[in-house]
Amino acid sequence: MKSLRKQLGKESVSGVLFTLPFIIGFILFMIVPMGISLYYSFCDYDILSPPVFSGLNNFKEMLKDDILIQSIKVTFYFAFVSVPLKLLFALIVALLLLKNSRMSGFYRAAYYLPSIIGGSVAVSILWKRMFAMDGVINKLLGVIGIETNFSWLGDTKTALWVLIILVVWQFGSSMLIFLSALKQIPEVDGATSISKFFRITLPLLTPTIFFNLVMQMINGFLAFTQSYIITQGKPMNSTLLYTVYMYQQSFQFYNTGYGAAMAWVMLLIIGLITLGLFATKRFWVYEGGL
Repeated sequence: MKSLRKQLGKESVSGVLFTLPFIIGFILFMIVPMGISLYYSFCDYDILSPPVFSGLNNFKEMLKDDILIQSIKVTFYFAFVSVPLKLLFALIVALLLLKNSRMSGFYRAAYYLPSIIGGSVAVSILWKRMFAMDGVINKLLGVIGIETNFSWLGDTKTALWVLIILVVWQFGSSMLIFLSALKQIPEVDGATSISKFFRITLPLLTPTIFFNLVMQMINGFLAFTQSYIITQGKPMNSTLLYTVYMYQQSFQFYNTGYGAAMAWVMLLIIGLITLGLFATKRFWVYEGGL
């Protein structure tokens, strides 16, 4: 008994025991499903019948799928437009909230709140109603003298921008990260605000910008709820994000093997983009420290 207690008292053994629930959960709910998904990606599988191994057929079909190519283009446009805009707004608001005041806590919570609720189904439904022909946006335009019954979600030129604006509105988490980093940058006397920002603040902030860029870019390519709830890829697939098309193939068209193959291609795309960001990191990220 004493020997068992002695073994359990060791730091290495205690560490393993405390992390064991996470390890088991990670294996059961992440590794195992990923392994099954990888197998299904090489199979002809429709959920209703057993999977039949078909080799690379699913991946070959992807090369001939025009809708898939369209969804990739839409997703790239969505991510590469929404992420920089989100980070820009997050940085601007973080700079505005840098100085403490009595209302600072309230403002930080108010700006962070959309990041918590913005990805919910309820907010997506609310957003859809706001941009409907009889919604709040058209009514507000009417109040300021712009009479319009414009269909924001029915026009291929504006529908995707409705989704982009919703994502940009959820800049709160990036804003808090920027705000935390800004507080670590020392004050410098004798320099104008513009000179200080571009010569001191911005270079020292590049590691934080890089972190936010990587994380938000991954989230941008994995966006799903906004498109599925608000537009379902319409009109004319102009808002059909890759994840939505993957969901449709897997659970609406019962082409689950094809959907699994799409998931692994998306993993490859995200991996390559992340690798590309890290490859260019040394050219623009300042790592000299404070």
